[in-house]
Order: sequence, then C-alpha cells, then structure tokens
Amino acid sequence: MTMEFRELAVPGAWVITPRQVGDARGLFLESFKASEFEKATGRRFDLRQVNCSVSAAGVLRGIHYTEDPPGQAKYVSCVRGAFFDVVVDLRPGSPTYGRWDSVVLDDVNRRAVFLAEGLGHAILSLEDRSTVTYLCSLEYTPEFDRDIDAFDARLGIEWPTAGRDGSPLRFVRSAKDTAAPAFS
Repeated sequence: MTMEFRELAVPGAWVITPRQVGDARGLFLESFKASEFEKATGRRFDLRQVNCSVSAAGVLRGIHYTEDPPGQAKYVSCVRGAFFDVVVDLRPGSPTYGRWDSVVLDDVNRRAVFLAEGLGHAILSLEDRSTVTYLCSLEYTPEFDRDIDAFDARLGIEWPTAGRDGSPLRFVRSAKDTAAPAFS
C-alpha cells in the first residue's frame, strides 16, 4: 500500500491520500502508517488520544488550537459524509502566520489532514451525520485549549455555503465557538 503526501500552503500541514483497494466485497485502505508518515513528513507522530465527532450539515467546529508549548498535533480523517477542513497558521514568527488552507475530507477519496503543533483547525460538515476522527499527540488539556473566531475578517476564510448535495448550509456553532476572540 502507498499513500500520497502533499504539504499544504501552511507548512507543517499535510493532506494524505491513501491508496484504496476495492473488489466485490468492498474496499480496504491504510488510513495511517507510521513508516510512510515519518518518511514523508520527517517527523514522528506520538499518538495519545483518539476523538470521534459526528455533525449535522452546517455544523462548524473551530478554529481550535492548543497553546504551544505543549501544542497538539492532529491527524484528521472523515469516515462518513464530508467536511470542509481548514488549517490556519497560528505560530508567531512563522512566515505564513495567519495564512490558511483547506481541503475537503470525505468518504469517497478518504483523505486525511495532518496538522503540526501551533496550527489552528476548523471543520464544516457538508452533510448530516458526517463523522470525523482525530488522532491526537496530546491528551485533551483544558488549560491549553484555545479558540479563534472562524468568521474573523482578517483571516478571510472562504466557507462553503452549500452542502455536498448542493443544498444551502446554515452555519451552526457552539456558544464557545461563537464567542471566540478575533485573530488579532
């Protein structure tokens, strides 16, 4: 099995496309393989926690990040449905500070996104019951948890307004995400 790795416009963020092998029974893929990950990215991924989130169409989660240090790296993949996945560089001093990039994660091409420590992350569900898993390098630690407003004009994220089926999306955010501070 092989995986294709492509670094996003935000250094330290990668989109990973697995090779899918299918037959009459269904399909098989390797969604994470440490040796290929390390070879492509030049770093190890130390798994400490796995999270799973199920969202209705229009649910927008984030922009979330973990104060760095200690930082939290994430390996995110969609197991059902579709998400618009956004990575934001929040590393002060980085030449791409404030830059964002995006990729669609879905149950068709089964891509994953890796985010290094110091990067912010948000997902927008593009259909009901979309399910994402996060492999995390740090256990959830509330005192390091941070948020930024996903609609901050300075970031200028271009959020989709239609779901995977073309129907209009109505954004739904948690009270915590709605009250998140601006990027500046």
